[in-house]
Amino acid sequence: MHQRHLPASPNWYCSRCSDINEKGVLGFGAKNKIYLLNVTAASPAVTGELSGHTERVSGFAFCSYDGQEHICASTSDDKTVKIWDSEQKLLLKEHNVHQSTITAVHWSPVQKLLLVTGDEKGIVVCYWLSSNDTQSFFPEPRTIFCVSCSPHEENYIAVGYKDGMIVVIDISKKGEVIHRLRGHDDEIHALAWCPRPREEPLYGRFEDNADGSNLATEGAEVGCYLVSGSRDQTVRIWSTARGKGVMTLKLPFLKRRGVGVDPALKERLWLTVHWPKGRPSQIVSSCFGGEIVMWDLMKSGKQKWSLLGSSPDGENHSRIVFNMSSFRSGDRELLLSTSMDREIKCWDLASLECCWTLPTLGGFVYCLSFSPVGTGCLALGVGDSMIRVWNTMSIQNQYDIKTFWQGIKSKVTALAWHPLKEGSLAFGTDDGKVGIYEVYSNKPPQISSTYHRRTIYSLSWGPPVPPMSFGGSGDKPSYSLYSCAGEGVIFQHDPWKLSGEASNIDKLIRDTNSIKHKIPPHTDLSWKPDGSVLAIGNEDGSIEVLKAPTLKLLCTVQQHHKIINSLRWHHEHSSQKELQFLLASGSSNATVYVHDLRSAIETPSENPVLVTEPFRTLSGHTNKITGLAWSPHHDGHLVTACYDGTSQVWDVLKEQPVCNYRGHSGRLMCVQWSAVHPDLIWTGGDDFTLQEWAISKQEHVTPPKSKKRVEVEKKRGPQKKPKKKKKAPGKGGMKAEESELALGEEMKGAAGSGAEEGQSDNDEEEEKENTDAPSVTGWSRESSVDTRGTERVQNGEKFIHAVKREVKEEKKREKADLSLKKRKPRSILPLSTSMDHRPKEELQQDCLTLAAVRHSHGQSGACVPGSGDHIQLGLFTDRDALYRMFEEEEESHVEAGHYDSMVYLRLWKGDVIGAINVAVEKGELTDHLLSLAPMAGYPVWARTVEAYVKQLCHQEQFLKAASHLVSIHKLYEAINLLKGHQFYREAIALARARLQPEDPVLKDLYMCWAAVLEKDGHYATAAKCYLAADSSFDAAKVIAKKGDVMSLKTAANLAWVSGESELAHSLSLRCAKDLMLSQDWAAAQEVLRTQDSLMGHRLMFCVNEILTQRLAETDVVTWSVASSHTWSKPCEENVLSAVHRVWQSEFGVAAADLVKVKTLHQQLRAVENPPATTSVPMKQLLSHISLDVTLCALSQLLCDWPSTLEELLQALTRGSEAGHFTLMTEMCQLLLPQGLESVALYKQKLDPSDERSLMVSQSVEAFVCYQLMYKKWWNCSDETPALTNNTISNGHRLTENNHSEDEADCNGEAQSEGAFSEGFWNVLLSEPHANLQATQRAIAEIQKRVTSLIQQHSQCKETHVSPEAFSTSPSETSEEHGGSASGSSSESLSTLTAQVAEHHKVLTAIPELLRKYPFPDVMECCVVFLHMEKQFTPFPQHICAEAATLLRKYGTTESLCKAWQRLTLSK
Repeated sequence: MHQRHLPASPNWYCSRCSDINEKGVLGFGAKNKIYLLNVTAASPAVTGELSGHTERVSGFAFCSYDGQEHICASTSDDKTVKIWDSEQKLLLKEHNVHQSTITAVHWSPVQKLLLVTGDEKGIVVCYWLSSNDTQSFFPEPRTIFCVSCSPHEENYIAVGYKDGMIVVIDISKKGEVIHRLRGHDDEIHALAWCPRPREEPLYGRFEDNADGSNLATEGAEVGCYLVSGSRDQTVRIWSTARGKGVMTLKLPFLKRRGVGVDPALKERLWLTVHWPKGRPSQIVSSCFGGEIVMWDLMKSGKQKWSLLGSSPDGENHSRIVFNMSSFRSGDRELLLSTSMDREIKCWDLASLECCWTLPTLGGFVYCLSFSPVGTGCLALGVGDSMIRVWNTMSIQNQYDIKTFWQGIKSKVTALAWHPLKEGSLAFGTDDGKVGIYEVYSNKPPQISSTYHRRTIYSLSWGPPVPPMSFGGSGDKPSYSLYSCAGEGVIFQHDPWKLSGEASNIDKLIRDTNSIKHKIPPHTDLSWKPDGSVLAIGNEDGSIEVLKAPTLKLLCTVQQHHKIINSLRWHHEHSSQKELQFLLASGSSNATVYVHDLRSAIETPSENPVLVTEPFRTLSGHTNKITGLAWSPHHDGHLVTACYDGTSQVWDVLKEQPVCNYRGHSGRLMCVQWSAVHPDLIWTGGDDFTLQEWAISKQEHVTPPKSKKRVEVEKKRGPQKKPKKKKKAPGKGGMKAEESELALGEEMKGAAGSGAEEGQSDNDEEEEKENTDAPSVTGWSRESSVDTRGTERVQNGEKFIHAVKREVKEEKKREKADLSLKKRKPRSILPLSTSMDHRPKEELQQDCLTLAAVRHSHGQSGACVPGSGDHIQLGLFTDRDALYRMFEEEEESHVEAGHYDSMVYLRLWKGDVIGAINVAVEKGELTDHLLSLAPMAGYPVWARTVEAYVKQLCHQEQFLKAASHLVSIHKLYEAINLLKGHQFYREAIALARARLQPEDPVLKDLYMCWAAVLEKDGHYATAAKCYLAADSSFDAAKVIAKKGDVMSLKTAANLAWVSGESELAHSLSLRCAKDLMLSQDWAAAQEVLRTQDSLMGHRLMFCVNEILTQRLAETDVVTWSVASSHTWSKPCEENVLSAVHRVWQSEFGVAAADLVKVKTLHQQLRAVENPPATTSVPMKQLLSHISLDVTLCALSQLLCDWPSTLEELLQALTRGSEAGHFTLMTEMCQLLLPQGLESVALYKQKLDPSDERSLMVSQSVEAFVCYQLMYKKWWNCSDETPALTNNTISNGHRLTENNHSEDEADCNGEAQSEGAFSEGFWNVLLSEPHANLQATQRAIAEIQKRVTSLIQQHSQCKETHVSPEAFSTSPSETSEEHGGSASGSSSESLSTLTAQVAEHHKVLTAIPELLRKYPFPDVMECCVVFLHMEKQFTPFPQHICAEAATLLRKYGTTESLCKAWQRLTLSK
């Protein structure tokens, strides 16, 4: 389905998450999917994916049993084990025996279809696929990190644990532990068995050799070696015959990352090992910084290792390696490795060199951009905080990709290449950063000093505008960098001085266009390729087109009603120059509109034009449009990316879908047409993949229906995530919603693959997020299971138990209430009170001590009343003793936490300030204390109020806090407090009550609250806020956001009352059009009546209603009318006469008021009326015809007969252009009821010397004769003779109903012979028009042949088939030339090019007036004429000869040649 494919990154920190089978199929877990690749020594190719897990894939392994290589297994954090058929990509079986997170998986190479898995609780599960049986073992109560089944003893399994222990168990003996291998002191990351069954002698250090010398084993022993890799930085080889280690290999200190080992690096060290099948004396292990080393166990000496990829080209991984696996491809043994650097590498174990590297992606692919200077250079902006630049034209390496991460540290959401400077790439990030990378240098990027407050969604290079455009040509750059972000602001950055302040272009737009109202937030921008015009998309769905450099508003497009997500101008190098004025736009309402802005740009008016009719409408997608791209190879071909998970190619000029791509498993974020290959397109999505696909190979034509969205969601897999508080939206409407959803989903990916984690300096935080995320999801899942368990109770039991519980709880509450009533209040003097509860003897001794103190006049010796053991006496002596007693009581209260009692004691002493200070310090201020604060003076009271306010804010009592601030006259602080905590209503009430009406704070409050209400969808209240802030324009705009008729009508009336006449005009027109589509004519006129500036549209709606009522009697109008006016009822009167009569009686428009009529005519001429296509809905087509008829009627009132006839011609031909012959026939009957006589009346009023008028009248006559010709043919026979579809270009067909109606309704003139006189046929058989049409057909035919040749040549290159294999028809290549097909193709191409040039010369020689106006197909008329002459009444011979001559001379296409031969030779 796709050509090249960048998959999602393999998951991190898994002992076995990738594996390869003997057929060269590599599988690896990425997020919650498994990707499958076909691997050769030359290149990889992604072949598909396995989807089904709901959480991160934690393990993957292929079955290594002979004949079962296509069977594979995966484990996941969702605690399931799934068995797959990798060839059919089907789920075979699954089990969920594990109750904890699964951490290890391996297939037995010896025992058929035995799968072994281990989990973090220490449970080992053996699963036999053939019998669907499971058996669990619990060898050790430790966390399992890896398992490995012996390739020689079918019952032996090695298990590695987190604490460094390794055990070998025998599953035939109920999991009995055969060996416990101790030596490692940290996590066991990988285990591998030696492929040779016996323990051959090795050179190495024996673990039991006391002197540490190197010895060799002295002979082979029964058993098998086992190798282990651990986080303790050692690789150990174990003898399972003796149950002990025989060799220890310490990782070499390579100097790629500095001398020694960084402690932080050790914290995230992962040491994996692999024992290749064909190399029993060599093992492969990873190293500290991504290096891979091969150890030669038979080699003596200090250095037993060799480094893979030791060449200076930097072939090694740049970060730690997690998994390795190998297979034999022909005579070469290849090793595959996955790493934290998000690359998959293939190594040749013989040469130790890297064969190829496949980059992978760790985040959403947010943006794509092809360099306009570097051919085929594609830049990717990814959510893993990295930019990738791909040389897609590289022949030696089809994945030639450079990665840039320095200075980014956030998701890359926008990219833009400089139009002229090679290698200069601008980027924008999720955190609002804008920078420029020079991709061909090693320098870090330049970063703009101006940051956006939210995510950047669009970057564009364009000509400088003020203030940057001021100064001489050498003082300013030729291009400025423009950035648009989520807060709705567009900044202009100086690429020569990014450290300078960027300018907000809104100020220039306001000043140039004298805008007083609030400018809507911007959401996208696009410069026209020639830099003359800037298009800006807004949050409210409008598009503003501005002229550079002053940014004068040329026109506003009001087509979308939701946020604009993407804008794109058509390229300039089109064969049709008018196409460069096409602007495509996509929004959140799933429809793509294309507008032709040629008139607005080339002939701008004084006031901005309002565009409400699209040139083309592209419907079919079912979700938000996220990306657009025009084909640089074709005229009018557009590709779109959508949230429905598909990409659609459109032929815009024909308004038809070309093909639909459905290869992604998630939503699409971006799209780019290949800059070098016309058949290739690139798309990126939230499935973490970038895919290249060919248009010609797609089986689907249109996007899936809305039901498919459910399938897309299922394909993506259900993904659980913890609930989060709703964040403040970022870019309004769609993009705020998009950014929140994207962040949540990418954090889910981070659980396994380190999603959204870039190569930043703070690597420790990355791994922390990776390891912590799964535990959160596991916790939420367990809690939900427990809750469900408690509900499994029978209804009766549950009710009885509930009643008993309620009774018990009520009794407990009653007892608690009684105990509370009996309890005495806490004493404020607890220490002295407790002294009164001593034995009687001690109490009596206190009396003697007190008497001695009082009568000794203070000379009591050791006794100090109020302190120590005599604290109780402080109450009975002097004040000093009492204060001493208070001090000890206060200390007691502080220790007990009774600060209120302490405060009371200080108050009793009269220390108000001290009491308040204690309460402030402890956060125990009360209203009572606050009321006492004035006793200490105003400053103390004010400070106390401020402290109390802080305390209340901590307690979230914001209203009370604000009220206290008001009491000390801090009014603005109180308002800000309420505003800061979203109490806008209360803040406004307070401000209104206390501030002056003109205070700017009040307006700021209204505007802030309105913005919040608008984002929450409370449009009516937001409008009230805007009105209160004297921003009527914004009030009307926000009410119109809902888009229904009632809202639009209210918004229009509001704008009109407020004096916003232009806005009222656009909203009323939009409302009326919606009512027109629902055929509520009375309501539509009522809406338009409120605006005097819409009188022209009222006339057009009047004509539309009259035409609809007249056509209701035919098959053209098949819908019912909701409401209508009495003056629109059908009558015998001519349509144009009826229109003039209604205009005069109902609207006051008559020929007497020429000034008014002329103004209305100019107003309607400015309305865009695009050409008709076959896909235009009938109601919209009638609206376009009504505009033509309205202009025709106004020209009649002005006695401008050339314009009358020209507009009449447009009204007649729209039905033919749309492929609706019946509509064209009915319009001829309505507008020209007397046929050619009606045309003759118009011709009498024309100036005979005016060539333009005569040419128009000739075209009108031709179309009248054209439809009369078909009526004559159909009425001459009961059975319509069959003509091939190729013979008649328009393919007209009438139903039986139409046929009978035509026979009954044809007037005598149509049936008479006079109507088909010689002059009649001379009108249709026009040789100049035949020459023109034949030339146009020839050019189109040659273009098809050229396209066919290019496609054949491309297929030849892609499939590497010799060119001779492709046969070329004589019609496509030159028959005179011999030689190879390739030579023939090239010569034919040059011949065809020359033919096109000749035809263009002929076309240029034809008068422009002849080319300008439409004319019926002359060849079609010749065929019909000859057919009628053959079957029915004979016609004059010279007419027949003329028709045959024209057909023979200009009927050069194959179908016309066949028709000519059949009609002429059979006579």
